[in-house]
Amino acid sequence: MSEAEDRLGLYIHWPYCARICPYCDFNVYKAANGTPAALLDAMLADLSAWRDRIGQRPLASVHFGGGTPSLMAPSAVAAILERADALFGIEPGAEIGLEANPNEAARFEGLAGAGIERVSLGVQALDDASLKALGRDHDAAAGLAAFETARGLFKRVSLDLIYAREGQSPADWERELGQALGLQPDHLSAYQLTIEPGTAFQKRLDRGELVPPVEDAAADMFEITQDLTEAAGLPAYEVSNHARSPAHQSVHNRLYWEGADWIGIGPGAHSRVGAAKTGGRLAAEAARKPADYIAGAASGAAQVTEILSPRDEAVERTLMGLRLVQEGITPARIEALTSVGVDMESAVGLCVQGVLNEGPGGRLHLTRPGRIFADRIAEMVAPA
Repeated sequence: MSEAEDRLGLYIHWPYCARICPYCDFNVYKAANGTPAALLDAMLADLSAWRDRIGQRPLASVHFGGGTPSLMAPSAVAAILERADALFGIEPGAEIGLEANPNEAARFEGLAGAGIERVSLGVQALDDASLKALGRDHDAAAGLAAFETARGLFKRVSLDLIYAREGQSPADWERELGQALGLQPDHLSAYQLTIEPGTAFQKRLDRGELVPPVEDAAADMFEITQDLTEAAGLPAYEVSNHARSPAHQSVHNRLYWEGADWIGIGPGAHSRVGAAKTGGRLAAEAARKPADYIAGAASGAAQVTEILSPRDEAVERTLMGLRLVQEGITPARIEALTSVGVDMESAVGLCVQGVLNEGPGGRLHLTRPGRIFADRIAEMVAPA
């Protein structure tokens, strides 16, 4: 196993939100603040089950996502971290992160005290009209204030934004991104708005009530993002993520993109654990509904597991790995791990088109023009 493949991350899915954003397709449920004791107990039991399943391996990262994990009681966060350390061991200097909404800024001090050292702050937009359209429960002033509060409490903070919103022009985005970069963040996640099936936005789009920017305008916004972030010293290290230095990159997300191992607890959480531990790459998904998850944890059946086929594993490694701007994928490594090769004929053609590049050791990575088509290119290169 390489160092990357031997690393293990822990993901905790907190499924509750104060309100459901109309663009969100995650496994979330509307609920008031608070931490149901039964759910916390189920997560701790599930964590113990994972220890029994895969043995003791130190954790390189622990990440609380959702949902809105900043709604969790700091005592619950601390309890999970303490149990994870007791069962697996948390590596010295491991990344311990949490996704937060600006409206929970009053909780940040408690979360920092519980052990959180990195926060991804969902500011999403810097004008009130856009925030209202996105269904957010904070205004621009609250977002900016929360960012400053977070910087004073956590070692690392990511500023998260959404672009290609309804009514947004490239000039609008250029001004907004310039304002965000003026805050001098060390990490910026800039995601193009996508309309996901089953969301409120999809229903509005089907009724003709939502008109997102045309594809050319969205492409212009992507190019603006690359230009401005590079000029500000935050180049892309992944298609949608920018960091001031390797030390500011997201450790936990890199585990996904590099094809390393992670275990997930909480309703709907996914897991991947490599072949050396299981005789094949183990994929698991927890019961999605909180009540089902709680009941399953009590009986030792919170997770449904399977062994991925070699092809499915190779496809996953291709789709995730190509998102890394510099590293990309090494086809020979994927074939060595899975016995399945990528589509090199397509890869050669994409290199000729200038959207893919072959580097030393046969490594394939996206060129800058190719980044905007990352998903499409990865699907073309992935094993058939």
